[in-house]
Amino acid sequence: MDVLLYIAAALTAVWGIAHLFATRGVVAGFGELSADNRRIITMEWIVEGVALLALGVLVGAVTIAGSGGAAASAAYAVAVATLLALAVVSLFTGFHIAFLPFRLCPFIFTASAVLIGLGAWL
Repeated sequence: MDVLLYIAAALTAVWGIAHLFATRGVVAGFGELSADNRRIITMEWIVEGVALLALGVLVGAVTIAGSGGAAASAAYAVAVATLLALAVVSLFTGFHIAFLPFRLCPFIFTASAVLIGLGAWL
């Protein structure tokens, strides 16, 4: 079921890259901010983008190296847990914002986690 793992890796990494490219526009959407607040929001968007990109690359790399071992299973479990935690946070925060990409995050994170779980443990 490596194809599910590769799809999850690509979905997660692409969403991370989308976060990185959207950072400037998202920060600008907040209007006038203090320099500290602008830096904090920028940092948080970059951190989430990098985290998602890293999870996608991790899942892809582990799958390429061999998806059947204990280390691969542990890496997939960490990726699933992280994505589900991000999904919960997004559900209680960004999901309540009218801007569609914010509302998509919990679904994309959950879909990626499910695909990893199915691909790793079926």
